[in-house]
Amino acid sequence: MNGHAAAPSSDRIQIINDEKQFTPDLNDEIARWGLRDTGFDYNVVAVFGSQSTGKSTLLNRLFGTNFDVMDETKRQQTTKGIWMCKGKDMNVMVMDVEGTDGRERGEDQDFERKSALFSLASSEVLIVNLWEHQVGLYQGANMGLLKTVFEVNLGLFGKRTSDSYSQRTLLFFVIRDHIGTTPLENLQATLTADMHKIWDALSKPEDLKDRKLEDYFDLAFTGLPHKILVPDKFEAEVANLRKRFSDKTKENYIFKPAYHKRIPADGVSHYMESIWEQVQTNKDLDLPTQQELLAQFRCDEIAQGALAEFNEQARSQKRPIEVGKVVGGLGTMMRSWRTTALQRFDQNASRYHQGVYKRKRLDLIGSLDAVLSPLFLGQLKNLHKAVLADFKADIHRRLQAEGYNFADVVGSARDRAEKTFTGGAKEAVVEEGVTAWAWEEELELLKEEIRSVGDQLRKDETKKMVNAIERNFKKQISEPVDIALNKPSPDLWDKILRTYIETLAKAESSYLKKAASFDCTDEENEAALTTLRQRAWAALRAKINEQTADTTILGKLRGFFEERFRYDEHGVPRVWRPEDDIDGAFKKAKDVTLDLIPLYAKIKPSDPSLAVEPPEVDDDESGGPSALVVFSESKALELGARFRRDADAFYVEAKRSTVSSIAQIPYWMYGVLVVLGWNEAMMVLFNPLYFALLLILSASAYVTVQLGMVGPVLSVGKTLVREVHSQVDTRLREHFSQPVAMQVQATRNQTTRSIEDEDEDVQRRAL
Repeated sequence: MNGHAAAPSSDRIQIINDEKQFTPDLNDEIARWGLRDTGFDYNVVAVFGSQSTGKSTLLNRLFGTNFDVMDETKRQQTTKGIWMCKGKDMNVMVMDVEGTDGRERGEDQDFERKSALFSLASSEVLIVNLWEHQVGLYQGANMGLLKTVFEVNLGLFGKRTSDSYSQRTLLFFVIRDHIGTTPLENLQATLTADMHKIWDALSKPEDLKDRKLEDYFDLAFTGLPHKILVPDKFEAEVANLRKRFSDKTKENYIFKPAYHKRIPADGVSHYMESIWEQVQTNKDLDLPTQQELLAQFRCDEIAQGALAEFNEQARSQKRPIEVGKVVGGLGTMMRSWRTTALQRFDQNASRYHQGVYKRKRLDLIGSLDAVLSPLFLGQLKNLHKAVLADFKADIHRRLQAEGYNFADVVGSARDRAEKTFTGGAKEAVVEEGVTAWAWEEELELLKEEIRSVGDQLRKDETKKMVNAIERNFKKQISEPVDIALNKPSPDLWDKILRTYIETLAKAESSYLKKAASFDCTDEENEAALTTLRQRAWAALRAKINEQTADTTILGKLRGFFEERFRYDEHGVPRVWRPEDDIDGAFKKAKDVTLDLIPLYAKIKPSDPSLAVEPPEVDDDESGGPSALVVFSESKALELGARFRRDADAFYVEAKRSTVSSIAQIPYWMYGVLVVLGWNEAMMVLFNPLYFALLLILSASAYVTVQLGMVGPVLSVGKTLVREVHSQVDTRLREHFSQPVAMQVQATRNQTTRSIEDEDEDVQRRAL
């Protein structure tokens, strides 16, 4: 080691073991080395190369480290993982990286790639240690490994800001056992050309297409003599090379500021750990071995064959599912297709690399399930629709029957629907216990829709029931209200309200009895009863309003007045005579009738226990506090005035009837006419002309009898007599009734003036 004693073994630390785990003790070790507080005054160097090429020996000579070196008699792996040690009398952290192409790892090159990428990304100078005879070789000089590392390094760490392009990494090629046959310049040119060729062949990210090798790396070269054949020259060259790492005054000093990562020394541990995490998670480094490549090719080929047959089988059921059909036994078919495909794959692919086989088997399962999953989901959706449609049809069919119990109908239909769906869904499941084949969520959606349909049906049935009870209520109160209003009495409203209360109680009882089978909640029952009460009151008010409309109420008042004025207490029509007290009877009947108007005007029972509080109805004038008012005070005054005019007409008619009885022709008047016309009759009998005329009339009468024309002649005669009698009667009435008519006219004028005075008084009170 050129006179440099090795550092004690405790000064080195394995930062990444052969199980690819990063040590948590690096920061403490850096503190023991006295480097944690040096800021940027430190450097990091790593060595890279094939196994058993003297990498550890070179580091120990250059930096005074104590890395284990190979026993040359055994030629076996010495460095496992990545070790770090502080250079003697130098603020340099030196990393010894496990060699590449070792027989111990065989085809497993994963750690080689990751350790190379880690050392390249975390160090300022990467010493590439290789034999002279390896120059120009692709695998021997680790060019393939460098290509992979460069690609991944470019993707992971290649993006830089414009201010960081000056920061690069030095690739320092140390050519071992250089005997001088090939000049160093030629070896340098070969390696430089290889590096540029590798760089140009990289698969670069789109945004780094124009990047060059010089943007990231500087290349430096040196040669060392053969350590065994010319040991003195080897030690001398190593000593000179050491000065290039330690003497900052030398022109060819290696640790230039452009290579420093600008990470403070106390952050190196965290920085390297984060780099290793990124390296570990990068899949681009997981390149397959030859066995794996073969296994990948054959497994893909076998999987494609199994998948093609499987797709052909699945295609037969795709169309029925898409058109909404529930395919019977779909789950059995899908499980059979899947099992057959996996068995075919297992039979032919299980002989290859087990890791690849298992991975490709999982990929095949994913592909199979990707085809089956839409069929499964479509089957669930179609089953959902079919079950829901059957549920609705089943309920509607059973609701047509007499005496059904709604809760039982819905409950049994719901149970059947859920059972049918659950059975169909379980049958369609391809693999139990896998989330992709879960059907419980679809069942919950179906239950929710069934509840929604059941609630809507219950509301519809409840509404129909309330409507039927309302119609029955109207029928039951119609006749009693008509009778009470047409035959008014002081307890008019007692009769009506008693009927209303009793009928409403029956209606509510009927609803509650029927609602018990609907499984309604208390809130729904209360809402329905409130609606029923509102409709019942509205029906009562509608009937009352119908019977108390202007024309109708005036007719009732006229009828009530006429019954008391024109008929006696026995119901016999009165024939008014001059001596009868028409005025007294008229006043009594009119006053009694006028007393009915305030009775009709407001719903007010005489029995306080029958008083009702009308339900509040926001959009209906029949509800609320004013619901007990039938018509207003001004309306009552108007009805009273109109009734008085009608009553006065009855009074005038009664007066006229007394005049008619006075003007009737007495029977003795007819005797006077016979006596006074006797001479004229005798003259007709004894006058030949009149007698001849009498004979002619007699002959005509005979002929009429013989021809059967007596009936028509008598009919004509009666008509003629009636007309003559009418004319005579009219003339006599006019003659005898002139004084009385004058008296009646005077009475009428006085009555008219009295009515006009009352109308003016009503208008003044209304104003």
